[in-house]
Amino acid sequence: MSFEVGSKVQGKVTGITNFGAFVELPEGSTGLVHISEVADSYVKDVNDHLKIGDQIEVKVISEKDGKIALSIKKAIDRPEGQTSSYSQRPPRQGKGDSRSKDFRSKGHVKPKENFEDKMAKFLKISEENLSTLKRNTGAKQGGRGGRRG
Repeated sequence: MSFEVGSKVQGKVTGITNFGAFVELPEGSTGLVHISEVADSYVKDVNDHLKIGDQIEVKVISEKDGKIALSIKKAIDRPEGQTSSYSQRPPRQGKGDSRSKDFRSKGHVKPKENFEDKMAKFLKISEENLSTLKRNTGAKQGGRGGRRG
């Protein structure tokens, strides 16, 4: 049976892997719910959310060459304006919000460099690094006439 993309169907979980869950759909066809489509929050292990034999509602998100991709999180009806929990993530713990701090307010404002100044600085540093590299690896290359230590 061909399932229409976007349609919701009931299915039974028949297998769980580390990358998702296989769901038996009506008329014996099987589809896959990828681990990223199991829940709105981060899913480390599918077994934490599903068990073999669970009856679930899924939404068909694609069908290609007989392979049916399913989603549990897209099958959930949300009120208009409500988004997934990823956008409602709590603030990070520890260092605080570094975006709100203005590091330039300490009195020493660095003037902006133009492209030519940046290129000149880059070339100078690159030439210094190359000469240091040649000086340090010259004795290590071996061969005839090399310095012996």
